[in-house]
Amino acid sequence: MTISTHESPDLNRRMANAVRMLAVDAVEQAKSGHPGAPMGMADIAQVLWHRHLKHNPRDPQWHNRDRFVLSNGHGSMLLYALLHLTGYELPMSELKNFRQLHSKTPGHPEVDVTPGVETTTGPLGQGISNAVGMALAEKLLAIEFNRPDHAVVDHFTYAFMGDGCLMEGISHEACSLAGTWQLSKLIAFWDDNGISIDGHVEGWFTDDTPARFAAYGWNVIAGVDGHNALAVDAAIQQAKAQAALPSGKPTLICCKTVIGQGSPNKAGGHDVHGAALGAAEVAATRVNLGWTEPPFVIPSDIAQAWSAVARGARAHSEWNQACVAYRDQYPALAAELERRMAGQLPAALGDKLPGILEAVSARTDAVATRKASQNALDMLSPLLPEFLGGSADLTGSNLTNFKGCTKAGVDANGQFQGGNYLSYGVREFGMAAIMNGLALHGGFIPFGGTFLTFSDYSRNAIRMAALMKRRVIHVFTHDSIGLGEDGPTHQSVEHVPSLRIIPNLDTWRPADGLETAVAWACAVERNDGPSALCLSRQNLPAMSKLNQVEGIRRGGYVLFDMPQARAAIVSTGSELELAMQAQAHLAKLGIATRVVSMPCTNRFDRQSVAYQNDVLPLSLPAVAIEAAQPDFWRKYVGRSGKVVGMPGFGESAPAKDLYAHFGITANAVVQAVAELLESSPK
Repeated sequence: MTISTHESPDLNRRMANAVRMLAVDAVEQAKSGHPGAPMGMADIAQVLWHRHLKHNPRDPQWHNRDRFVLSNGHGSMLLYALLHLTGYELPMSELKNFRQLHSKTPGHPEVDVTPGVETTTGPLGQGISNAVGMALAEKLLAIEFNRPDHAVVDHFTYAFMGDGCLMEGISHEACSLAGTWQLSKLIAFWDDNGISIDGHVEGWFTDDTPARFAAYGWNVIAGVDGHNALAVDAAIQQAKAQAALPSGKPTLICCKTVIGQGSPNKAGGHDVHGAALGAAEVAATRVNLGWTEPPFVIPSDIAQAWSAVARGARAHSEWNQACVAYRDQYPALAAELERRMAGQLPAALGDKLPGILEAVSARTDAVATRKASQNALDMLSPLLPEFLGGSADLTGSNLTNFKGCTKAGVDANGQFQGGNYLSYGVREFGMAAIMNGLALHGGFIPFGGTFLTFSDYSRNAIRMAALMKRRVIHVFTHDSIGLGEDGPTHQSVEHVPSLRIIPNLDTWRPADGLETAVAWACAVERNDGPSALCLSRQNLPAMSKLNQVEGIRRGGYVLFDMPQARAAIVSTGSELELAMQAQAHLAKLGIATRVVSMPCTNRFDRQSVAYQNDVLPLSLPAVAIEAAQPDFWRKYVGRSGKVVGMPGFGESAPAKDLYAHFGITANAVVQAVAELLESSPK
């Protein structure tokens, strides 16, 4: 539906002003927030949400809805106003409660908190990157499931972004890929107001943004008056036309706006960016806009014009009818699409997983856990068509590819082809944020690989996946000084402990093939958060047994025990072998010990206290060994325990020499246990 030349321009203006005043009043009441962006982008939002956005306020999870992402999430009141006005379950009482404890209108949009919010935004640049993932999901699902005359996957992804989003390096990573992948149903709006918190941006943001996006392969519509409804509508129409082209492009609509539009004394300056206007300026803004209603009151004609309930229900009903015909002709495809969009795992996985684990446990050869990970993928991928793998230009090192995988991307004819594996290029942060978008959209379980030391590049996107509780799997290989000659720039010492302390992230460091396979199974089965698999470059012996699978699943278990053990040795990953060597040496000295493998401390910490005490009794003196920063292990060994670890950075040398040089050895564990027992009360 486009703007009719007979539609009252006054109605469009008053609808946009309703958004402005809701934002102004909510920020003023909270004495906190960002009114500038909502006021400046209100006209663009009015055109998009009133005339183009396909959504159903009564069913925010409708699979074929258009996705809307507010990448400049500090302008959250823009989104909350739109959701309220169009008919979502976001009553005016929640807008009055903006930024207050337990409200549905937090300071930045949060998915699963506010109905209609598609992703949690606030860290600038990540929202547009999530939108790239959503648009990619739509494109891949359409290739896989649509059939001639049956476009059951057919929607757009829209994103609003400000100057700050474009300054963040992640926007370069993700938007470059969007152009390469020809994501023609991605339409982004740049709020070009020339203002950030420090003031006018000429001193720190002079990029030729239209040229930059054109170089990425985007369709760029420059010079749009963001306060002219007809101009914005024409730009959206032009952008949507790209979707019909064989090699269509994503579109950037460059909207020139005035931050704080409507505020007579503060518009156009940075003072309106991130602070309430103040009572006097709020009153002046009302007069300037001709808005005579008191705070949080919307005139009935404006409320009626904004409501999208009937229109959304009609669009949803038409799609449902189309799905009936699709289901009749393609019942298996329809059932598979419904299963995947519901996030349900295939029944075959549960049926065949025990056999897979049994086969893995039967192997006795030494194998690097990165290779064990690939072996697990080879067995799991035929059961999980929703797998969408990838790597940040390290496929041959991460071993994230698997038998039968097909690479998605542009073919020799310049056409994008679907597949279940992506080459992200050297873009760790962009990869992680795009995977978040894929998971948010639904239909895929994304996983991506890089070296563990480069998890620093993607850390904030990992954190956002944990905050949003989305099933995203990070494969981090070359996990310690065990990678050897590449030296300290690539040797992770602090990364595993730092990942473990991210709330809701399950961080695995498996020690052999069976622990690795179980880690993959748990990561796939988990539907309430991301997982990180930290894997070795070097070969490791098989140590765990099939009857220990339940203990592995719990994150920590007794790998080996002796009667009347006097101490416990706790370890993970490649150092578990050293723990077992130390146990054998101590046994020859007449010292009985227990060896505890703790591949996922996060899961172990969620077990009952009784289970934790059964595995690692408080009364049992403990020594931990891990080629990582040692402080983390104090919570398990106590102040009186000992940790054999890496308090500093590594060196460049063969792995065996490094372990000896830094004292990460079985002998060091033996000595630590002996000293611990000597100092312990008899």
